Amino acid sequence: MSEREVYHTTFDWPKEPDVQNRLLAPLGISEEETAKRLIEYHRNINRILPSYPKILKVISSDQPCVDVFYQALTYVQSQHRSNAPFTPKILLCGPTGSGKSLQAALLAQKYGIINVSCGHLLKEEVAKNTTVGESIRPFFEKDMDVPDQIVIRILVKRLSEQDCICYGWVLHGFPRDGDQATLLENVGFTPNRVFFLNVPYDSIIERLTLRRTDPVTGERYHLMYKPPPTMNIQERLMQHPEDSEEKVKLKMDLFYRNSSGLEEYYDNIIYVNGDQDPYTVFEFIESGIIMPLPVKNPS
Repeated sequence: MSEREVYHTTFDWPKEPDVQNRLLAPLGISEEETAKRLIEYHRNINRILPSYPKILKVISSDQPCVDVFYQALTYVQSQHRSNAPFTPKILLCGPTGSGKSLQAALLAQKYGIINVSCGHLLKEEVAKNTTVGESIRPFFEKDMDVPDQIVIRILVKRLSEQDCICYGWVLHGFPRDGDQATLLENVGFTPNRVFFLNVPYDSIIERLTLRRTDPVTGERYHLMYKPPPTMNIQERLMQHPEDSEEKVKLKMDLFYRNSSGLEEYYDNIIYVNGDQDPYTVFEFIESGIIMPLPVKNPS
């Protein structure tokens, strides 16, 4: 038996006589003292409970302690719709390779909001062979942009689902210019936080053009930051066609031509230095989500 073990004369009495003989009643548990504490509790609790109407969970403790514990644990681990006026609707903007996907995943993981990647949504429709997916497929095959009206149709469907409504969302991959931002707002979806991830041109080239994949294991490497462990692996590594320097430069040039329209469209943009450790970037984005938006002075 460990020292200072707690027992109960009715529910948990020790079997060993020597343990029974050395037990002591703790101070402050007499009937009179307990009654005083109960009176004080009931006098104050009715003024405390109304302060937590949206998150209060009443659990009867007149049952086995294990049952009480699991009811409390189930409630704590469940996600509840927030009744606060602020539901996260976050837009991440930035050139290819700026880290939007990673930051969206980190936000989704920590805050339980829904990670909405426009590119992934389009690919899912094609993979499912839906009617919309079949209309997207020719654009994929020709390496052309999918028309905005098709994209917005898919986005509206996803952002209107119950999980996005309850928990909020973080969107990346759309909009990419002012016209697309207008289109998104016209269908009823306006972000309440907009982040621009700024990464120097040379850093993007370094991040993307040095990526490689092992066709045998599927393992991904980076020739500078995560080089392959052996020469045999290095010799068989392959580069994704989209990571060629020519393709990367085309995507970056397109982004920078269109980004000015986005910057003009959205007020209160939060600019982020994306050329640093991903978790440092995440902390900066997180601070921008938590802090209140500045209040505009009435004109």
